[in-house]
Amino acid sequence: MDTQAPDPRPVLEGPDIARVLTRIAHEIVERAKGADDVVLLGIPTRGVFLAQRIAAKLGAITDRTIPVGSLDITMYRDDLRMQPPRALARTEIPGDGVDGRLVVLVDDVLFSGRTIRAALDALNDIGRPRAVQLAVLVDRGHRELPIRADYVGKNLPTSLRETVKVQLAEEDGRDTVLLGAKRTSPGAQQ
Repeated sequence: MDTQAPDPRPVLEGPDIARVLTRIAHEIVERAKGADDVVLLGIPTRGVFLAQRIAAKLGAITDRTIPVGSLDITMYRDDLRMQPPRALARTEIPGDGVDGRLVVLVDDVLFSGRTIRAALDALNDIGRPRAVQLAVLVDRGHRELPIRADYVGKNLPTSLRETVKVQLAEEDGRDTVLLGAKRTSPGAQQ
């Protein structure tokens, strides 16, 4: 039995990613009626880079500096004991905090919803935002929890036998979203 999966194929490239982040920034401004009380919190690792990019685009649109930070969810995950140990990422909350603000959580891929549930729990320990919204680069479906993104770069229906991999220049040296098949181990049943 052949265990080789075909090479992943790109579904978004650099210019596509830049375009959808610009659209998301415009949607945030429209929905928030400006960006006066918006705070962006990226979920490490790639969500932080996406939040920084969206903040820059929001700044260009509104001619103001948009607070951006990161929210580590590691200790809030419900699969912590089922996964190998992982290093904690950094939580960095902008100086004015999140109380009474519109917090937009930013992540690269929305899948089961469990990461976002963990992010909501982590955010609850930090403060009390006026409202919380979610922006994702890719929504691939297969939700296990009743969570929906407010801003989506690309809806990408997938099967559970497929993987979605986001690569960003800051971490991976290039901007792309790849769709591929999960690799199977020899002897695994199909």
